[in-house]
Amino acid sequence: MSTLTPKQARYGLAILTLVNLLNYTDRYILAGVMKKVQDHFTLSDAQGGLLATTFMIVYLVASPIGGFLGDRVPRRILIGCAVLLWSLATIASGLAASFLLLVFARAATGVGEAGYGTVAPSFISDLFRREQRSRMLAVFYTAMPLGAALGFILGGFVGDRFGWQAAFFVGGAPGILLGLFAFGLAEPKRGGMDEGPLEKVPFLEGLKALASNGRFWVVTSGLTLMTFSIGGLSNWMPKFLESERGFSGTDAGLALGATTVIGGFLGTLVGGVLGDRIEKRSPGGGIWMSGVGLALAAPMMILAVHAESKALLLITLLLAQFLIFLNQGPLNAAIVNVVSPGFRAFAFSISTMMLHLLGDAASPYLIGWVSDASKQRGGPGLATAIQINALPVLLGGVVLLIGARYFKPAPGTPPPASA
Repeated sequence: MSTLTPKQARYGLAILTLVNLLNYTDRYILAGVMKKVQDHFTLSDAQGGLLATTFMIVYLVASPIGGFLGDRVPRRILIGCAVLLWSLATIASGLAASFLLLVFARAATGVGEAGYGTVAPSFISDLFRREQRSRMLAVFYTAMPLGAALGFILGGFVGDRFGWQAAFFVGGAPGILLGLFAFGLAEPKRGGMDEGPLEKVPFLEGLKALASNGRFWVVTSGLTLMTFSIGGLSNWMPKFLESERGFSGTDAGLALGATTVIGGFLGTLVGGVLGDRIEKRSPGGGIWMSGVGLALAAPMMILAVHAESKALLLITLLLAQFLIFLNQGPLNAAIVNVVSPGFRAFAFSISTMMLHLLGDAASPYLIGWVSDASKQRGGPGLATAIQINALPVLLGGVVLLIGARYFKPAPGTPPPASA
């Protein structure tokens, strides 16, 4: 497991990015067919949200296990097995004959995705030097908006024409092939792109160091607040467009997919490039930039709900996503850079567990519950819930703006490379 060639590094990044694309596609197909699933099983909004919440609860419970294994076993094996598991579970979602079986299938999808999501960033960090990581992780995370958009589009288009079950079949099948490709990846040396020898961190010692790592928790807190809102928005915006703004299922998927592709893709790439440049000039600059983005995104989300025209709604939604996704490269690179190379996968698993436990594990159900409560009182339903959902984005921006100062080194000393 020596340091790989640039060609091998680029190939590894390409495969992992394609897998991440499928990761988010399979995750958000459910949002694209939510109305049809609710109609088929006669579900309330709260019950519909429970499907996404179940997925996230299982995902966050399985994440520490994936992170623990990711620091100890060949990561390509773990990634390949995880992709095959979630792809088969996605296909099983389309075969579910009852609401309970669909819940179990989505839970299994969460187990597979946890095994991948906690390991892939540490794998990429060992493919590229520190000064490249924000950009390379930004490339990896462009798959998040692109995959979510593809999930919305597949759900809307395939669901309208062939039924909601077929959307899960189409989404899950490619993962079987990509999982096999993942087994063939060249494994990079852990810490091979960092200065000095790899430090073997005992598990309990690593936990203790992580608990007192203030910079790690600043980033994780900002990501958690952002993830709460994004999880709710992603799961309920297709139905909001369809039920409260007059879009068809296909048009809702295409419209939301287009804004996510443009806003999310550009935001992730721009954030990665700017994050690397700002960090060179001022340590903590990428964290500060991410905070500004989240703070400005909150009013855009509220404007989108109140927009009277479809064009204005989509423009403000696009701007909100651009501003939110600025943080993907800088914040994930920050997590990589503030922990020991021998403990990165587990650190990512803890961050992942926290941001889903307090973030999008709860928000789909809570937003569905607020929507039901609003409708019972004669209110607009989802519009009310989505407006409230903008508050955590704003709070996440404030946390990052305040916390950015902790990333600045003491006068005359370089920024630390690890916790």
